[in-house]
Amino acid sequence: MKYLSEYRDPKLAKKVLQEIKKTVTQPCNIMEICGGQTHSLVKNGILNVLPDEITMLHGPGCPVCVTPLHLIDKAIYLSEKENVILCSFGDMLRVPGSKKSLLEAKAGGADVRILYSPLEAVTLAEKNPCKEVIFFAVGFETTAPSNALSVIHAEKLGLKNYSILTSHVLVPPAITALMEDPESRIDGFLAAGHVCSIMGYWEYFPLVEKYKIPIVVTGFEPLDILQGILITVKQLEEGRTELENQYTRMVKEEGNTSAQKIINQVFDVSDQAWRGIGTIEQSGYRLNKAYERFDADKKFSIDIEKAEENKECIAGDIMKGLKKPYQCVHFGKECTPQNPLGAPMVSSEGACAAYYNFSTMFKTIS
Repeated sequence: MKYLSEYRDPKLAKKVLQEIKKTVTQPCNIMEICGGQTHSLVKNGILNVLPDEITMLHGPGCPVCVTPLHLIDKAIYLSEKENVILCSFGDMLRVPGSKKSLLEAKAGGADVRILYSPLEAVTLAEKNPCKEVIFFAVGFETTAPSNALSVIHAEKLGLKNYSILTSHVLVPPAITALMEDPESRIDGFLAAGHVCSIMGYWEYFPLVEKYKIPIVVTGFEPLDILQGILITVKQLEEGRTELENQYTRMVKEEGNTSAQKIINQVFDVSDQAWRGIGTIEQSGYRLNKAYERFDADKKFSIDIEKAEENKECIAGDIMKGLKKPYQCVHFGKECTPQNPLGAPMVSSEGACAAYYNFSTMFKTIS
């Protein structure tokens, strides 16, 4: 299979690993931004074979994990309203709100449906004119074009019963927030290849210059990850801080300009709350004035009390690279995929889920 099996070649992976071991001479902390990269690191055993000098820090690149608690409560509130069909990607259903999850709301009778595309939700709205269809639009820049297209399509169809509850977050402002955190110990970043396939990597040049850190655009297969680590280590060893693109087979500097035009047509950049981290300036998308009638938050005038996050969950520290999942006293005990304290234990991109499901090395550590 082109561009897949080639990047799972164990012999080549071993060669790259050996080169990493020969190159690194000093401790370095490398953060992979994306939760998909975190899962690749853990699932493929890469963390277990890296030299001791290299510490991988797991970043906030799990969109489900950083979706604000208050917004999840809003989604649950909407799902329980009469004549509402609440649509979502499957990842969101088990994420705990302040009192329950969407899955528990569904079990209680709410019409919550798992879809694979927001365009399916538009079709659902077209077929159910007497129902209000709401799509829980969560994601990084990667999913923003499809969510924007759903709004454009709904407008063309003249639908008045379709809206989206938006929680879009952006990577570059998150890197800024991480680097300006007084506790930050990040020496370099592996940037998320799928985000850069949409947005390009031109936005990262100022970050490299300002913070004097290597940023390497990286894919998701084992060899991608190892090559990204090697490129980062070489820069650190040579005293260089540059932007490099390991994921050349998918990413161009300018990105997908057609997708960017669609995003800019529908969304404005705004401040955004990140669960476990706080509000980051200019780090999210909101529907602009031309399309705000499709904003579920405004359409339904949602006004519910904000709940505090679970103080027992250290997800924020994990997503800032300050702690590992197994350093949480509740990991694998009070917090499991069946009974999660926070989103990283149930999301398919969550660091806690990765360690719980794939890492025998840490399952029994208290």
